Amino acid sequence: MILNFQLSTFNFQLVIMLFNNPEYLWLLLVLVPMIGWYIYKQYQSDASLQVSSTEPFHKMPKTRKHYLFHLVFALRCVALAFLVIAIARPQSTNSFRSESTEGIDIMLSLDISGTMLAEDLKPNRLEAAKEVATKFIADRPDDNIGLVVFAGESFTQCPLTINHSELINLFKGVECGMIEDGTAIGSGLATAVNRIKDSKAKSKVIILLTDGSNNRGQVAPVTAGEIAKTFGIRVYTIGVGTRGKAPYPFQTPYGIQYQDVEVDIDETTLQQIADITGGTYFRATNTAALQDIYKEIDQLEKSKIQVNEYSQKEELYHWFVWAMLACLLAEMLLRQTVFKSIP
Repeated sequence: MILNFQLSTFNFQLVIMLFNNPEYLWLLLVLVPMIGWYIYKQYQSDASLQVSSTEPFHKMPKTRKHYLFHLVFALRCVALAFLVIAIARPQSTNSFRSESTEGIDIMLSLDISGTMLAEDLKPNRLEAAKEVATKFIADRPDDNIGLVVFAGESFTQCPLTINHSELINLFKGVECGMIEDGTAIGSGLATAVNRIKDSKAKSKVIILLTDGSNNRGQVAPVTAGEIAKTFGIRVYTIGVGTRGKAPYPFQTPYGIQYQDVEVDIDETTLQQIADITGGTYFRATNTAALQDIYKEIDQLEKSKIQVNEYSQKEELYHWFVWAMLACLLAEMLLRQTVFKSIP
């Protein structure tokens, strides 16, 4: 299943609490000696009475005062904690972030003629191109990317898709000999243009990779470049192959033999196509150079990401002040009612 996807928007909101004066929170350690002193005083203030037997006391019901005896002190500790927190000035930070990503539509047009088996790039030109292009695809998750292959003729291996795992699987299945041999650069470019011309994306790009000169097809490469320009498509052209001669494998009755074959890349035409469409021509004489070229194209054709951020702070200390006053009021009421003592 092939899906098309152009614009993705992500919104998320985060609310956190911060302290403007966090150093005052160390005052909460005062509660430790307070609680220790309170426990010590409780043991010291226990009254003693000698009786013959404590059995009658075990059957006496426990009143609410028994369970609420330490509530007064607990309320005082909580009130002190709220006071310290209020002094530290707690603030809520409400952050809102909106991201909108606009992808780019990219068609890869790849030469799979027999000369792509030359081994000046390792393991050969085609496999090196597939490996580098696959990484390029994986590094652009927000873009629609498709694949056209050409030799003596051209066809679409995969239309524009955001399903990059499916595209990569189809890419791995590309090999020389799939179609009639030859180098129809114009047809390869024209097919890619036809696949991308109706795209609604603001940025449309074709990356054309070849190792030869146009010798097949009914569309001239420069004519295909003019058509691309008409539809606002930018074309990056890559000539792959060393300068001079390259080792090319030949099948013989005695197995595979290698012969140095003259590298013939029509750099003038590739440069002209790039100039017409506002792209760039690159020459990859080895695998490392090809990797650098794709990295440069990746930098030139960045997806547009618009980020809107909004942040608002609100003071929260007054809530802790009110909570402290409530605790003190509750302590006062308990002392004057439930736990009122006679002087």
